[in-house]
Amino acid sequence: MQMLNLSLMPMQQESLHMPAKELQYLEPSQSLSPSSAAVALIIDEDGRYLVQLRDDMPSIFFPDHWGCFGGAIDNTESPEDAVVRELFEELTILIDVSRVSLFTRLSYDAPFIGYGAVDRVYFEVKVANTEINEMVLQEGAKMEVKEGPDLLTQKMVPFDHFAVWMHYYRLGFK
Repeated sequence: MQMLNLSLMPMQQESLHMPAKELQYLEPSQSLSPSSAAVALIIDEDGRYLVQLRDDMPSIFFPDHWGCFGGAIDNTESPEDAVVRELFEELTILIDVSRVSLFTRLSYDAPFIGYGAVDRVYFEVKVANTEINEMVLQEGAKMEVKEGPDLLTQKMVPFDHFAVWMHYYRLGFK
């Protein structure tokens, strides 16, 4: 059997370009800057997840992917305050910070682009179905309520996918 040593092969420029529609999110149209974010796992009365289909714009991270609501944490606010603010900005819903419960924090370092630690802080936010009916989507292509197993089969923002997976199967962890 012959082994192919890719490290010795010259990289061809055209191999870096991935024109397929499903891979366009890998080629942003402008420079993207990661920042720490507060994210909501919004759970309805039936245990389903309210998520957004992100806009199909190459200027954002993971366009045309399903993801959780949330966004950047401003320098002067706590993650809890940030998720409350983001929910108001994205869904026009006022959630009291007492309804926000820390679920997990995902962290990564990005020294290759001059960044230190970047955190995605996930909060569980339980809402009534009547509250969902009153929400007005301000950001994203659409919002939907999805069962955990169905959501996990969708094209999702990778961090959010992992957080939803952990949340949905949390009772199976020891």
